[in-house]
Amino acid sequence: MEKIIEVNHITKRFKDKAAVNDVSFSIEKGTVTAILGPNGAGKTTMITMMLGLLSPTEGKARMLGKNPKAVRNRLGAMLQEVSVMDGVTVGETIDLFRSYYEAPLPKNELLRLADLEAEEKKMADGLSGGQKRRLGFALALAGNPDILFLDEPTVGMDITSRKHFWDEIRQFARLGKTIILTTHYLEEADQLANRIMLFANGTIACDGTPEEIKARITKKSVTFTMSKPIPASLLAAIPHVKGAVVEGTRVSLVTNDTDAVLRAIFEEKLNVHDIDVERGRLDEAFEQIVSQAKEEII
Repeated sequence: MEKIIEVNHITKRFKDKAAVNDVSFSIEKGTVTAILGPNGAGKTTMITMMLGLLSPTEGKARMLGKNPKAVRNRLGAMLQEVSVMDGVTVGETIDLFRSYYEAPLPKNELLRLADLEAEEKKMADGLSGGQKRRLGFALALAGNPDILFLDEPTVGMDITSRKHFWDEIRQFARLGKTIILTTHYLEEADQLANRIMLFANGTIACDGTPEEIKARITKKSVTFTMSKPIPASLLAAIPHVKGAVVEGTRVSLVTNDTDAVLRAIFEEKLNVHDIDVERGRLDEAFEQIVSQAKEEII
């Protein structure tokens, strides 16, 4: 697939601290990439350098094969802070931003995409926090960008607005747009992203699909209900079982290989039902990988 973003050995130092330290990666066209990490991990600094709003201390970023400043009309950005002008309506604000581009999206389409059709005549400075985020989304899309940056896009949105937003992001990716987002809502990254880059201490601690990252969780479990009691010795003898929790007839086996445990259950013909497999959640992977990264620099 076509590489539309290339970051080569980028470092950004503020005085003696490296907010981003020798980071390299590429992103392919039509993908959704989530950049995650704890506060201070370097993800927002990375995005501002990719947008050309901040110059790296070392290294370079290329958008569409060029310096980010040379292709700004093909980039869209929704940053954490959405500033609006006093005394201007939502529709007028969108018209203003559309005027900056040669081939903008139609205003009616932007209002629909941001779910702001009912607010077109409202004063922009009178919008709620979630509505201002949606206006920021419309403004980011105004120029019909090839690459869309979304920094914590759904903060302040209600559940309905977030679902609408997710649907639109998926549609944009299907149209070949490339999307980079940061979020503290890990289920959002899990639902939307083809790829997750987890930043810690200014570097990429983990890079892969959501499933690949969740597969790194060392503690997984197989849970089932016993039709009749199973001796503890038999449970302990199942390969790869690291521990067992029994609550009445419900048993949870902690393991690093759920497939091996399931195979043993069926081979031993244990009389069980209602089997559930927990292969790890993204928040657990996040905590584990960040913790490991901190230990490596101590």
